Order: sequence, then structure tokens, then C-alpha cells
Amino acid sequence: MEVRQYVQVIRRRMWVVVSVFLIVLVVGALRASSPAPMYQASMRFLLGVRSGGEDSQYFSYDGYYTWLTSEYLLDDVAQLVQSRTFAEAVSQRLASQGLAVSAASISGATQTGQLHRILSVSVASPDPSQLERIALAVAEILPTEIERHFAQVGAGTVYASVIDPPAVYAIGASLRQKLDLPLRLMLAILAGVVLAFVLDYLDDTVRDARELETAGLCTLGEIPSTQGLLATLRFSRRRSP
Repeated sequence: MEVRQYVQVIRRRMWVVVSVFLIVLVVGALRASSPAPMYQASMRFLLGVRSGGEDSQYFSYDGYYTWLTSEYLLDDVAQLVQSRTFAEAVSQRLASQGLAVSAASISGATQTGQLHRILSVSVASPDPSQLERIALAVAEILPTEIERHFAQVGAGTVYASVIDPPAVYAIGASLRQKLDLPLRLMLAILAGVVLAFVLDYLDDTVRDARELETAGLCTLGEIPSTQGLLATLRFSRRRSP
């Protein structure tokens, strides 16, 4: 089949493509709803291990092992912050302040990032006032939880200082939400084109002599369409003297 024939099929069945497109557009517009506003609180901590003095039992030649321990510690603390144990500790701190937030919701909304010896923590929530209190609780209990879970480095050796206090800001729509309807419309156009070719394949109407010749039949003559015949007659009357 030539490209011209493909174009003719699409033109004949353009109503199918347009119908599928409009159905998906209307349904998508009816189901679309403005997402609830979300907020995120981000903070950054500088993690490290204090270097021991002359009476220290730890070997700290040239500070090498101090820096190395800090880097290992950062990897472990990042996992600790995302754990259920840490979320329960934050939930208990909030409960003591009169705010009931489940550990599951805190754990699911908390994410961490790492860069050198800097730990980034972000928490998301639809309630900005509640989110601010959650972020402050995270910043308060993080040093205590580090010392509690990493006692092998020694009491009072690990420190986690806040270099960027919690800052709450609104989160815009995600890329998935922005591309949802355009992708659906593109798939609707593709589905409409496929359906148009299927309907044309199932249609046994003969439209021109080429289709008969393709089926192995010979054509003796061809009667033009009514529109074509009227156009020919009008053209002949204009040419006649």
C-alpha cells in the first residue's frame, strides 16, 4: 500500500480518530482535579567525629581515620533517618508536644541525600504548620539517635550540627502529573489511527478500479461519482461556445 493510500484511509476515517481523541479529552478533563497543595521541609546536617586527644584510645594519625569514620557514618545515618525506628522516635517527640503523627506517615514522607559529609533530610506533608513541627523534631532528635545507635564510636564523639535549618516551601505539580493528559491524548490519536485502519480493512466497499484490479478482476468502465460528474458537466458547459 502506497503512502497516498494510507493518507486516504485516514482521511476517510478521520471521524474515528477525532471521536477517540474527543472522548479521551472529555473524560480526562472531567476526571482531572487540582492536586492538593503539598509542602516540603528541607534541612542539612554536617556529620563528623571529634578527633581524640593524647589520652584518646582511638588512633587518629593525621586525622585520616577521623575523616574516614565520618564518611562511613554518613552512609549509615542516611539509612537510620529513613528507618521505622527513627520515625517512631520522631512520633514520640511530637506526641510529647501534643501533636499526634503516626510513625508510618513520617517514614513514608522522609527522604535523605548525601554529599561528602553533609546529610540532607526532606519531609513532605500537606499541612505546613504540622510539617514545620515535624522538621524541628527531626533536627532535635537526630544527634541523640546517632549516639544511641552508633555507640561503637564512643559517647560524645559523634556530632551532627545543623548548617541549614528547616525551611518549609510549597511543592508544585510533579512531571508525571503535567504529562499525564498529553500522553493520554497522544495514545488516543494512535489508537484512533489503528482503529481507522481496522475498520477500513473490514469494510468490503469498492471505491475505485484499483481495488478491483488488486482483487484480480478486470474493469470495463468506471462511472464517476455524482460530485465528479456534476463538476465535469459544469466545466463542459463553460467550455462550450
